[in-house]
Amino acid sequence: MLTIASRVDVMNRLGRAMADPTRSRILLELLSGPGYPARLSESLELSRTNVSNQLACLRGCGVVVATPEGRQTRYEIADPHLTRAITLLVDAVVAYDDGVPCTDPDCDVPFCCAEETAAEVAR
Repeated sequence: MLTIASRVDVMNRLGRAMADPTRSRILLELLSGPGYPARLSESLELSRTNVSNQLACLRGCGVVVATPEGRQTRYEIADPHLTRAITLLVDAVVAYDDGVPCTDPDCDVPFCCAEETAAEVAR
């Protein structure tokens, strides 16, 4: 059972994992499936050393797992729920402009797309 302390620890580890632009780029690549350091370094145009160091950090945060395959190591996001959560997070609207309507036709977030304002609802 997750306690408040363990939930805070999880949030801190996820925050650390995604705080670095290189780690975020690697995570976005891994959303589509497992990856190998050499291929990740090529596709992201990064050095293998940089990719390996960032993968080690992501592994230490518990966000990715490494699976040895002969002379190579395959990296993937540690849990399918985490893959879904990261996908939902990057698809979420983090910043918005009050004057611009929501672009999601199925949005059901209160006060996001509705014509009525909070003041009208309160009456």
